[in-house]
Amino acid sequence: MLSTNSQTSANTDKLVATAVADLGEIATLPEVTVRIIKIVENPKSTARDLHDVIKNDPALSTRLLKVVNSAFYGLPGQIGSVDRAIVLLGLSAVKNISIAASMTHMFNAGQTTEGFSGTEVWRHSVAVGVACRMLSAAQGKPNVEESFLTGLIHDLGLLVERQVFGKKLGEVISRHRAEGGDFCQIERDVIGADHQAFGMALANKWRFPMPLCTAIGYHHRPMDLAAANRELGVLVYVADVLACRAQIGFHATAAHSDFDESMLATLKVDPGAVEEIISKLPEQVAITESIFRE
Repeated sequence: MLSTNSQTSANTDKLVATAVADLGEIATLPEVTVRIIKIVENPKSTARDLHDVIKNDPALSTRLLKVVNSAFYGLPGQIGSVDRAIVLLGLSAVKNISIAASMTHMFNAGQTTEGFSGTEVWRHSVAVGVACRMLSAAQGKPNVEESFLTGLIHDLGLLVERQVFGKKLGEVISRHRAEGGDFCQIERDVIGADHQAFGMALANKWRFPMPLCTAIGYHHRPMDLAAANRELGVLVYVADVLACRAQIGFHATAAHSDFDESMLATLKVDPGAVEEIISKLPEQVAITESIFRE
């Protein structure tokens, strides 16, 4: 016989799996994005393989060049071709930028929910993505685009909730506004699971890298992860808190959260660097929004 905790966990897993299965169009990545992910995951792939896919999607080609020629990168000179962008940035960075560019429409698609705007969730998501990128840069990490993408889609589960549990999500938001408290706990009480669980399930369905999926699934409780798997989750948590403090977009989910020195020690980031990120965040978010806006 299952224990109460085991039964609850099984019920939650079933609820999450059913919700993701019922999503419809929002659960489907654009075909070009799926192809890009497959190419980059294949160790035999070359820059030419990636170029051949992107060049056949004019909208994506245009968006990619807009991104790499923006202040977001600050690269010397104008880059006029996708080929050159791939050579300069590498396959992985181009993959992450392409996925980010294809995500914009998902936030504005789907049902409407009272107190919840897809545009505001997108603004908050961009802010967290930018803060993740800046934190990674402060760490001296080379692959800042993976951090940006993880931050950008950390609240993916909110889109699942809007689509499948629209009225209940509205109730969660109303309760949080009236009572405060832990947003995720209110989600679990009202819906039966929180946006971390729904987001992780959808990212798994899309076959995103496991570190990214895990960070989405634990971005409000990264210290629950094993030390070896904790860093990206902590990065998103700290970035989320910074974006919520700046009140950029829909910021209820981490409105009462904070981070401590142990988290900064996990990231090996100096508190002074965090203060600099806080001061630059609104400007960098405005720049990034203009680049990725459809």
